[in-house]
Amino acid sequence: MDLSNVSRGVQKRKLKRRVGRGIGSGHGKTCGLGMKGQYASAGARLPSGLFEGGQMPLFRRLPKRGFSHATWDKTYAVVNIGDINEKFDANSTVDMTTLKAVRLIVGTFDGVRILGDGEVTKKFTIKADHFSKSAEEKVKKAGGTCEALPKPKPPVRNKMGSTKKAIKAAAAAKGPKS
Repeated sequence: MDLSNVSRGVQKRKLKRRVGRGIGSGHGKTCGLGMKGQYASAGARLPSGLFEGGQMPLFRRLPKRGFSHATWDKTYAVVNIGDINEKFDANSTVDMTTLKAVRLIVGTFDGVRILGDGEVTKKFTIKADHFSKSAEEKVKKAGGTCEALPKPKPPVRNKMGSTKKAIKAAAAAKGPKS
């Protein structure tokens, strides 16, 4: 390829098709929509890739059963205590960011779970969402600490509060009836 054929076949400006401008334009009368039929009218759209004519579409033919936690499920990175012992120095703090820095965690996760596979010979401060019993015992035996991260607060379902409780509180504030 050289500079003589770089722009060959490239149109710099393509004019918009002007329809409905008379017979001489080549797009007069029916404006390229043909005669009669479903797609000759102004609001008609061509069918999408999922359209199957009059046949029942596939997504409606398939049964929709079952249940999925996928919308609210959390994915946790799993790290073994033996791997932490190999990668980190003694008296270091281990959390999700430091685990990502040494590539024990690759990707995005909602939290970290520490499992007890391997041996611990150093003292660590480990901050994670969950610890197995064996991992916690091994870390404490080596003189380290395990800090479980706080869980998120549950959502407030009834922001207005119970009307019965409000009535009782108002009655209690007024005092006994005389």
